[in-house]
Amino acid sequence: MTRLQAGSRQHPLAKALLEYGKLLRTAHALRWFTDEAFRRRIGRQLNRGETLNDLRRFIFYAHRGQILHRRHEDQTMQAHCHTLVVNACILSTTWYLHDAGQADGQELPRATLAHLTPARFEAINPYGTLTFEVAKILNRASRRPLRAPSNTR
Repeated sequence: MTRLQAGSRQHPLAKALLEYGKLLRTAHALRWFTDEAFRRRIGRQLNRGETLNDLRRFIFYAHRGQILHRRHEDQTMQAHCHTLVVNACILSTTWYLHDAGQADGQELPRATLAHLTPARFEAINPYGTLTFEVAKILNRASRRPLRAPSNTR
Protein backbone atom coordinates (compact mmCIF):
# COMPACT_ATOMS: atom_id res chain seq x y z
CA MET A 1 0.00 0.00 0.00
CA THR A 2 2.76 2.47 0.88
CA ARG A 3 4.43 1.95 -2.50
CA LEU A 4 1.12 2.51 -4.26
CA GLN A 5 0.49 5.68 -2.24
CA ALA A 6 4.02 7.06 -2.70
CA GLY A 7 4.68 9.83 -5.15
CA SER A 8 2.85 12.96 -6.14
CA ARG A 9 -0.04 11.12 -7.78
CA GLN A 10 -1.76 8.19 -6.19
CA HIS A 11 -1.97 5.04 -8.21
CA PRO A 12 -5.55 4.22 -9.32
CA LEU A 13 -5.26 0.78 -7.69
CA ALA A 14 -4.40 2.43 -4.36
CA LYS A 15 -7.46 4.68 -4.63
CA ALA A 16 -9.65 1.66 -5.43
CA LEU A 17 -8.27 -0.29 -2.44
CA LEU A 18 -8.88 2.66 -0.11
CA GLU A 19 -12.46 2.97 -1.30
CA TYR A 20 -12.95 -0.79 -0.91
CA GLY A 21 -11.66 -0.53 2.67
CA LYS A 22 -14.15 2.25 3.37
CA LEU A 23 -16.97 0.06 2.02
CA LEU A 24 -15.90 -2.84 4.26
CA ARG A 25 -15.81 -0.57 7.33
CA THR A 26 -19.25 0.79 6.50
CA ALA A 27 -20.67 -2.72 6.01
CA HIS A 28 -19.15 -3.79 9.34
CA ALA A 29 -20.61 -0.76 11.13
CA LEU A 30 -24.07 -1.38 9.63
CA ARG A 31 -23.93 -5.05 10.60
CA TRP A 32 -22.82 -4.05 14.11
CA PHE A 33 -25.81 -1.73 14.58
CA THR A 34 -28.41 -4.05 13.07
CA ASP A 35 -27.36 -7.55 14.21
CA GLU A 36 -27.49 -8.15 17.96
CA ALA A 37 -26.03 -11.68 17.66
CA PHE A 38 -23.01 -10.22 15.82
CA ARG A 39 -22.48 -7.65 18.60
CA ARG A 40 -22.65 -10.39 21.23
CA ARG A 41 -20.15 -12.57 19.38
CA ILE A 42 -17.70 -9.67 19.02
CA GLY A 43 -18.20 -8.75 22.69
CA ARG A 44 -17.55 -12.35 23.75
CA GLN A 45 -14.30 -12.38 21.77
CA LEU A 46 -13.24 -9.07 23.32
CA ASN A 47 -14.07 -10.38 26.81
CA ARG A 48 -11.91 -13.46 26.20
CA GLY A 49 -8.98 -11.27 25.19
CA GLU A 50 -9.43 -9.10 28.26
CA THR A 51 -9.62 -12.17 30.50
CA LEU A 52 -6.36 -13.44 29.04
CA ASN A 53 -4.76 -10.04 29.64
CA ASP A 54 -6.02 -10.14 33.24
CA LEU A 55 -4.39 -13.55 33.72
CA ARG A 56 -1.10 -12.27 32.29
CA ARG A 57 -1.23 -9.21 34.53
CA PHE A 58 -2.10 -11.35 37.56
CA ILE A 59 0.87 -13.66 37.04
CA PHE A 60 3.25 -10.81 36.23
CA TYR A 61 2.16 -8.92 39.36
CA ALA A 62 4.24 -11.20 41.57
CA HIS A 63 7.29 -9.24 40.38
CA ARG A 64 5.37 -5.99 40.88
CA GLY A 65 5.16 -5.62 37.12
CA GLN A 66 8.89 -5.01 36.78
CA ILE A 67 11.27 -6.27 34.14
CA LEU A 68 14.09 -7.58 36.30
CA HIS A 69 16.88 -7.66 33.73
CA ARG A 70 18.88 -5.03 31.86
CA ARG A 71 20.06 -6.92 28.80
CA HIS A 72 17.64 -7.40 25.91
CA GLU A 73 18.30 -11.15 25.75
CA ASP A 74 17.47 -11.54 29.44
CA GLN A 75 14.31 -9.45 29.08
CA THR A 76 13.28 -11.64 26.15
CA MET A 77 13.94 -14.74 28.25
CA GLN A 78 11.77 -13.31 31.07
CA ALA A 79 8.96 -12.57 28.59
CA HIS A 80 9.16 -16.09 27.14
CA CYS A 81 9.10 -17.62 30.64
CA HIS A 82 6.06 -15.49 31.48
CA THR A 83 4.31 -16.72 28.34
CA LEU A 84 5.20 -20.32 29.19
CA VAL A 85 3.70 -20.00 32.69
CA VAL A 86 0.55 -18.37 31.33
CA ASN A 87 0.16 -21.16 28.74
CA ALA A 88 0.69 -23.82 31.41
CA CYS A 89 -2.02 -22.20 33.58
CA ILE A 90 -4.39 -22.16 30.61
CA LEU A 91 -3.64 -25.81 29.80
CA SER A 92 -4.25 -26.86 33.39
CA THR A 93 -7.53 -24.95 33.59
CA THR A 94 -8.63 -26.28 30.19
CA TRP A 95 -8.39 -29.86 31.42
CA TYR A 96 -10.44 -29.04 34.52
CA LEU A 97 -13.08 -27.31 32.37
CA HIS A 98 -13.14 -30.41 30.18
CA ASP A 99 -13.65 -32.61 33.23
CA ALA A 100 -16.38 -30.34 34.58
CA GLY A 101 -18.13 -30.35 31.20
CA GLN A 102 -18.30 -34.13 31.21
CA ALA A 103 -18.96 -34.64 34.93
CA ASP A 104 -22.52 -35.90 34.46
CA GLY A 105 -21.59 -38.17 31.59
CA GLN A 106 -23.02 -35.61 29.16
CA GLU A 107 -21.17 -32.94 27.26
CA LEU A 108 -22.09 -29.29 27.71
CA PRO A 109 -24.00 -27.62 24.87
CA ARG A 110 -21.92 -25.53 22.46
CA ALA A 111 -23.80 -22.40 23.51
CA THR A 112 -22.59 -22.90 27.09
CA LEU A 113 -19.04 -23.70 25.99
CA ALA A 114 -18.93 -20.45 24.04
CA HIS A 115 -19.09 -18.53 27.33
CA LEU A 116 -16.29 -20.42 29.11
CA THR A 117 -12.67 -19.29 29.16
CA PRO A 118 -9.64 -21.18 30.43
CA ALA A 119 -7.92 -17.94 31.46
CA ARG A 120 -9.08 -18.22 35.07
CA PHE A 121 -6.77 -17.38 37.94
CA GLU A 122 -8.81 -17.78 41.12
CA ALA A 123 -6.95 -20.99 42.05
CA ILE A 124 -3.48 -19.58 41.33
CA ASN A 125 -1.19 -18.14 43.99
CA PRO A 126 1.07 -15.65 42.16
CA TYR A 127 3.54 -15.50 45.06
CA GLY A 128 4.01 -19.24 45.42
CA THR A 129 5.67 -21.84 43.29
CA LEU A 130 3.63 -23.09 40.36
CA THR A 131 4.18 -26.78 39.62
CA PHE A 132 2.89 -28.26 36.39
CA GLU A 133 3.45 -31.95 35.92
CA VAL A 134 2.23 -32.65 32.42
CA ALA A 135 1.84 -36.40 32.99
CA LYS A 136 -0.27 -35.69 36.06
CA ILE A 137 -2.43 -33.12 34.26
CA LEU A 138 -3.05 -35.46 31.32
CA ASN A 139 -3.98 -38.36 33.60
CA ARG A 140 -7.54 -37.64 34.75
CA ALA A 141 -7.30 -39.94 37.78
CA SER A 142 -4.33 -38.02 39.24
CA ARG A 143 -5.87 -34.53 38.88
CA ARG A 144 -7.40 -32.73 41.82
CA PRO A 145 -11.08 -33.76 42.15
CA LEU A 146 -13.77 -31.35 41.06
CA ARG A 147 -15.72 -29.50 43.74
CA ALA A 148 -19.43 -30.06 44.08
CA PRO A 149 -21.38 -27.31 42.30
CA SER A 150 -23.01 -24.72 44.50
CA ASN A 151 -26.76 -24.24 44.17
CA THR A 152 -26.60 -20.45 44.47
CA ARG A 153 -27.33 -18.49 41.32
